[in-house]
Amino acid sequence: MTAGSAVGGDKFATDKAALGEKLYFDANLSKNRTQSCATCHNPDYGFVDNRETAVGKAVSLGDDGKSLGDRNAPSAAYARFSPDFHQNKQGKYIGGQFLDGREKDLAGQAGGPPLNPIEMGMPDKASVVARLQENAAYVQTFKQLFGDTVFDKPETAYAALTESIAEFEKTDRFAPFDSKYDRYLKGEVELTDQESLGESLFFSNQFTNCNRCHQLKTFPGSEGETFSNYEYHNLGVPTNKAVREANGKGVDFIDNGLLGQEGIKDDKEAGKFKVPTLRNVEVTGPYMHNGVFHDLKTVVLFYDKFNNSGRKLNPETSQPWEVPEVARNLALEEKDFQAPALKDKEVDALVAFLRTLTDRRYEPLLENRK
Repeated sequence: MTAGSAVGGDKFATDKAALGEKLYFDANLSKNRTQSCATCHNPDYGFVDNRETAVGKAVSLGDDGKSLGDRNAPSAAYARFSPDFHQNKQGKYIGGQFLDGREKDLAGQAGGPPLNPIEMGMPDKASVVARLQENAAYVQTFKQLFGDTVFDKPETAYAALTESIAEFEKTDRFAPFDSKYDRYLKGEVELTDQESLGESLFFSNQFTNCNRCHQLKTFPGSEGETFSNYEYHNLGVPTNKAVREANGKGVDFIDNGLLGQEGIKDDKEAGKFKVPTLRNVEVTGPYMHNGVFHDLKTVVLFYDKFNNSGRKLNPETSQPWEVPEVARNLALEEKDFQAPALKDKEVDALVAFLRTLTDRRYEPLLENRK
C-alpha cells in the first residue's frame, strides 16, 4: 500500500491491529479526503514523509494543500519502544510521542493529526467519527471489537480509532529488526572494515559521545537496540529559515521544544527535543527537529564542531554554522558530551555504520543516498 491509498472499504477487520491498518491508510479521515496517517509516515520510505514541498522534505504539507508545518515528521518506525512520557528519579523527562513528548503514548499521538488544522484538518472528533460511520465495514468492525455502544459518544469512538492505529503501529511491520547490523549480530553477515571502525567509534566512551544518547542496551545482549535512550536535549540546532519564511511563522519565532509542552515551566527544558531512534536514519532525512540538514554526514560534522575547531563551515551551505535557535541549555557544551575531534575518515566510518541500521526492505533506498 502507498501513502495515497484510501482503505477501509468493504473488508471486515478481525482484530484491532487489522482495523488500525485500514485507518492508517484512510484519507477519508481528513477534511478534504486527501491525507492519511501514511501520507506523512509512508511505509515505503521508512515511515517518513517523502513528498517534496516548497521547502523540500523538511516539513509536511497539510490536507488543505497549502499549510506547512514547523517540524520534520519523525519516523513512525520503532516508535512503539518509546516509553510513556514521564520524569525519572533524576528529574529527567523521558519518552512519550512527538518530538516534544506532548502525548504520552502511541494512541495519544494517533489522535493528534486528524484534528490539527495544518495537518488533516478535521474540526472535531465528532466530524472524524461521522466519517467512520460513512463506512458500513467500519461500523460493523468497531462494534465487534469495542461493543455495540462504541458510537454512542464521539469520545468513545475516537478513542477506539486511536487505540486501533496504535495497535497497528505495534506490529513487526514497523519494527522488523532485520537490518545489516541485526544480521551481523546474528553472525549472518560481516561488516566492512569501514563499518566496523564506525561501530567501534559509535559505542566508544573514549572517542565519541554517540552512545551517550543512542544506546539503551548494554553488551552483550544488545539485540533489539533502538538506538535511543528517549531523553530530551538541546543540541543547538539552528533555525530553519526557509521553513519559517514559507510557513509564515517568521524567523523570530522560537520553538522551545519540551518547554512548549503544556505543564512544563522550567526554563532549563527550553530547546530540548526527544532523542530519535537511529533505525533507518540514512533513508529518513532531512534531519534534526526542523529538517535543517539534508545529509547525515552533515549531522555528524555538526556534532563534531563542538569538539573540533577545524569544523567551521556547514558543508551544505559553505557558510559558517548558524547560531542555535535556543542558545541556552546546550547539551554539547556539557562535560558528558565532550569528545576528541574526529578525523575525516572517522566521520565517514560513523556514517557507514549508521547506514547498516537500515531495515532490509529499505536497503534499495540507500543507493539514492550515496
